[in-house]
Amino acid sequence: MTYNLIAMTSITYAQKAKRILNSKKMYCEIQKTPSGYFSGCGYSIRIKDDIARVTSILRMNDIKFKDTASGYVR
Repeated sequence: MTYNLIAMTSITYAQKAKRILNSKKMYCEIQKTPSGYFSGCGYSIRIKDDIARVTSILRMNDIKFKDTASGYVR
């Protein structure tokens, strides 16, 4: 299955993002960032929904993130 990744600035923001997205019935899992994708804290959230929609929700809730990648296959 193909997923989208959003690199988080910290594990705390990843946990907050997961809680908010799951409360909206959106799939979200925290995972270690695969090597070669991003640099930073080392944690990303894996989502199935549209990246633009999810990043909009994160911004509205003051959840900081670093970067996005689509088409991650796991």
